[in-house]
Amino acid sequence: MYDEEDLSLLDTEAELDSPLDHIQPLTAESEVVKPDPELMLELLENPQPQQRMLAARAFCDIEYKQAIPHLISLLTDDCPLVRVSAAYAIGRNPSPEAVEPLINQLNIDFNGYVRKGIVWALGNCRDRRSLIPLADALRTDISAVRLWAASGLAQMAGVGYEAVVGAIPPLIESLVQDPIAAVRSNSAWSIGQLCKELPSNVVYATAIDALIQAFAEDKDLGVREDAKASLLGVGDPRGLQLIETLEQEGWF
Repeated sequence: MYDEEDLSLLDTEAELDSPLDHIQPLTAESEVVKPDPELMLELLENPQPQQRMLAARAFCDIEYKQAIPHLISLLTDDCPLVRVSAAYAIGRNPSPEAVEPLINQLNIDFNGYVRKGIVWALGNCRDRRSLIPLADALRTDISAVRLWAASGLAQMAGVGYEAVVGAIPPLIESLVQDPIAAVRSNSAWSIGQLCKELPSNVVYATAIDALIQAFAEDKDLGVREDAKASLLGVGDPRGLQLIETLEQEGWF
């Protein structure tokens, strides 16, 4: 449960993006040489927060298993810039060992940008343990975190059938009820990804019904487009028929 000040500062559509998302990489993509991972590993222990942050950011571009224990320890760093950089770095270097520390920090971190990075990392870990915290974040957190929690739940497609079934209800709830169109759009996309892994059963049918409802009734054009794209991607006959009918009628 986050206090009203936290919500008022961050829960606006204009702040779905974190300023940290736009930090330039340490090296240009065209450069062949990347930072020395051993040097960056040492900097993760530097007493200066800025050095720890820069080192953690380096591992957003470098896959290096030896850094994982150090990045996990930085999730509880006093500096939120270090914590969010560590979360993104773990997302690039996912590990089963990082899942519980990520969940623990998600539950206590006061900073919305850090929680946003954590839910992205939890999705990338593709671990069944991530399901409940991602679903809770989608239901209760600020809009920036809900946005990525919705996308993160799509990763349950690579975890297994039970995880897919568990991810569908919170995504449907978000698609129908979330006040932020971007969150509804991400939920529509994730439902489409998960439906591809489901047999034709009641869970699948319920998810398709939600996509059809969003396509036909959502007030936001972007949400309708994403619901349509998911229906087309799944190839469900009912969805395809509705799309064809509405387009012939010039509705869309």
